[in-house]
Amino acid sequence: MVGEQVRRIRKSRGMTQERLADLSGLSFSYISDVERGTRNISLESLGRIIEALGTKPAQLFSEPNSSETLLSDTEDKLATLTLLLSDRSADEVDFIIKVAQEFMNTLDRKKT
Repeated sequence: MVGEQVRRIRKSRGMTQERLADLSGLSFSYISDVERGTRNISLESLGRIIEALGTKPAQLFSEPNSSETLLSDTEDKLATLTLLLSDRSADEVDFIIKVAQEFMNTLDRKKT
C-alpha cells in the first residue's frame, strides 16, 4: 500500500522515478522496487521519500479517496508548484508570480 501511495503522490506532482531518486538520495531501482512493493522500505528511506515528495507521512497510509487525502489536495498542488519552481532562478520565479497574478486579476474581473 505504501508503494502505491508513493507512486500516486509522485505522479500527482508530475515527478519521474528518477527525479524522486535524485531528490531523496536513493537509487532509481530502490524507488522502483518500493513502488512495486518488492522491497521492504526502511524508516530512514521512507523519511527521505516523504521529504522529497513534500508530503505528510499520514498521506502514505491513507486511502486515496479518504477525507484526509481530499483535504490535502490543495497542499499537494502547492507542493507540486514548489517542486516545479525549485530548480528555477529567482528571476524566473518572479516572472511566474507576475503571470499568475495577472491571470488571477483577469479571473477576478470576469467574476464581476
